[in-house]
Amino acid sequence: MNGNGNSPMLFDQDTLGGRISLARDACSLSIDDAAEMTGVNREVWCAWENDRSDPGVSHIDNVAASLKVSLLWLAIGRGPGPEWPEDNLLG
Repeated sequence: MNGNGNSPMLFDQDTLGGRISLARDACSLSIDDAAEMTGVNREVWCAWENDRSDPGVSHIDNVAASLKVSLLWLAIGRGPGPEWPEDNLLG
């Protein structure tokens, strides 16, 4: 991995929900912690991760900031994605 979020496993996350889940995992956050950080309940967060709903304009900036990813990557999968803990060790 090279620290810029372009590891092969990122290319499998081609939905908004998949990217949300991946970024949450990279931050080592639980669903409950991520939901609390963005001001939503667990059920809403799970719906986002499972592509049953999306954060919409009212939450997507906060989701990206909470997960430490760019809004562009979160929205469409382009640009720097999440940094995994081992990215920092290799850097």
